[in-house]
Amino acid sequence: MRALVDSTAPVGLTAAKLPVRSRLESVDLLRGVVMVLMALDHTRDYLHWSQVHGFGPTDFSTTSPPIFFTRWITHFCAPVFIFLAGTGAFLSGSRGKSKRALSWFLVTRGAWLILLELTVIHWAGWAFTLDIHTYLGIVIWAIGWSMIVLAALIHLPIWAIATFGILLIVGHNAWDGIQPRAFGGAAWIWQVLHAGGAIKFAPGFQLRIGYPLVPWIGVMAAGYAFGQILTRGWAERRGLVLRLGIALTIGFILLRFSNVYGDARPWIVQARPGFTVASFLDCTKYPPSLCYLLMTLGPALIVLAWADRDTPRTLKPLLVFGRVPMFYYLLHLPLIHGLALMIETFRFGSAPWLIGLPFVPHIPPPPADAGLPLWGVYIAWAVAIALLYPACAWFAALKRRRRDAWLSYL
Repeated sequence: MRALVDSTAPVGLTAAKLPVRSRLESVDLLRGVVMVLMALDHTRDYLHWSQVHGFGPTDFSTTSPPIFFTRWITHFCAPVFIFLAGTGAFLSGSRGKSKRALSWFLVTRGAWLILLELTVIHWAGWAFTLDIHTYLGIVIWAIGWSMIVLAALIHLPIWAIATFGILLIVGHNAWDGIQPRAFGGAAWIWQVLHAGGAIKFAPGFQLRIGYPLVPWIGVMAAGYAFGQILTRGWAERRGLVLRLGIALTIGFILLRFSNVYGDARPWIVQARPGFTVASFLDCTKYPPSLCYLLMTLGPALIVLAWADRDTPRTLKPLLVFGRVPMFYYLLHLPLIHGLALMIETFRFGSAPWLIGLPFVPHIPPPPADAGLPLWGVYIAWAVAIALLYPACAWFAALKRRRRDAWLSYL
């Protein structure tokens, strides 16, 4: 007879299914890691000299390996964030929430996130100005719409949800050659779903789609179906997650090497070997290609399998960030933006290029020596993380103590 308790499992984890009210620390830990990396990316957006002066970190004519890989490591953030949002929805349902209640929560939270993206996150986070003429459809927008679609999908069998998600992830690159203009007056629909770009919806008003929805809806659906694996016994789920992560990573290497399908931008042998590796890893994010998603989700699942044990004491702070991801997100942008504004105002007396979006040209342009070297970015990032921790620890403790409905929306 199979033993009920797996003697190789960490304390508190058994071979039985995940207890109804328990949390998996490995999921919170992985989410915490990507939240911290997200802060690095946004610190670079506001403070690194190359970004300030319009030089892209993946432009091989102007970048360097340290700058490229500082940007590349943050590619893991959005796919893991959205995938685990789907996983979290499944685990929430497995703890006793009815499908009807879960659907309503996904619809209302999704709508709330879209509203936040179009208003507070833009005005108080990205721009530091009340700009009513430009609106952004980026990561929180994509999560919101993906949740609304998932609210309908959860009433299907798990195999159907998994199939739907995989088909969107694997198949959407087949549509790369279709341009919005092919749809005439409905071009904006294709921009929202797949192509991205600026949509002028009224004179002087535009919505800039950075995260087209189709692949991200697929990622969240796949994450929801993946949640079923995490309800299995410790040894079984850890083995399944590890094998899946290895398979996705190998799939990325083989597919990317072929240059046949999966990314609109082929890799090219460069004059310097380091840049050849960079070209191989420089997959398309907007929208996320199949190669991009395999490259990020595969290693992330390997880390998730490794993390499925007692969390080392040195990594415990990451659990705090992983348990309050939306609260963290809402805080980190104004904090990093404000920190950058303070630093550059101290250096130059004022910093008008830091008012408005950080990824558009500013008139007049910033001074030639504006922005920090990469080591300065890393110091500012560490300061931002240290400042975020107390507030996130307080909010995580509040969520443990109370079950107010509004807390689940942050």
